[in-house]
Amino acid sequence: MEKKIVIIPTYNERNNIAKLIPDIIELYPNMNILVVDDNSPDGTGDYVESLSQHDSRIHLIRREGKLGLGTAYAAGFKYALENGFEIIVQMDADYSHDPKVIADFLEKIKDYDLVIGSRYVTGVNVINWPMSRLLLSYFANVYTRVITGLPVKDATGGFKCFRRKVLESIDLGSIRSNGYAFQIEMTFKAYRKGFSIKEVPIVFVDRVEGKSKMSKKIVREAIFMVWKLRYRSMLGILR
Repeated sequence: MEKKIVIIPTYNERNNIAKLIPDIIELYPNMNILVVDDNSPDGTGDYVESLSQHDSRIHLIRREGKLGLGTAYAAGFKYALENGFEIIVQMDADYSHDPKVIADFLEKIKDYDLVIGSRYVTGVNVINWPMSRLLLSYFANVYTRVITGLPVKDATGGFKCFRRKVLESIDLGSIRSNGYAFQIEMTFKAYRKGFSIKEVPIVFVDRVEGKSKMSKKIVREAIFMVWKLRYRSMLGILR
């Protein structure tokens, strides 16, 4: 049986993670869970550590501060590779990603190298977002496809499932991007390295508890990232 792990980056997600971890374990008893916590003031890391002392399926990486989503996932991916995991799922802690969808990922990953939970592959499946944010997300994906040629409807989504060989092929130490840019970067690199990609439709529900991490800086980073990826790919220096 292939070892599987879900990676969840957190910053002030104590209440959400207290519900999400039991839900994942109930649905997938053989799944491991890794929380990468950026020193949350609300005690998220302490709570996960207390769980990990009684359940070997639960793991924690504590980081010294709020270092960003991309490097949190990179740290999680390195942990997964070092500990022999073959199937690696990434998801948010805030229930915008339904853990029940992981079952679809695990089925599709048998035939593909990267499975993406897509909000836009069957129209627009987003609940509770203001129109401004929905338009930003939708057209960010159109922009990404036009500039990079990436044949994916939802390149900015954060609900994904990788086979380990995809992550092994990417220089995780070089990743500095966050938010939209990080999601685009990982999917684009997988695509350009020839890995097979499948989009699975999901319904994305905006968080009901906690604060969104979206910012203007994240949007600006994504705008420039697509050009950087395009030119690096053209020059053959994409790592």
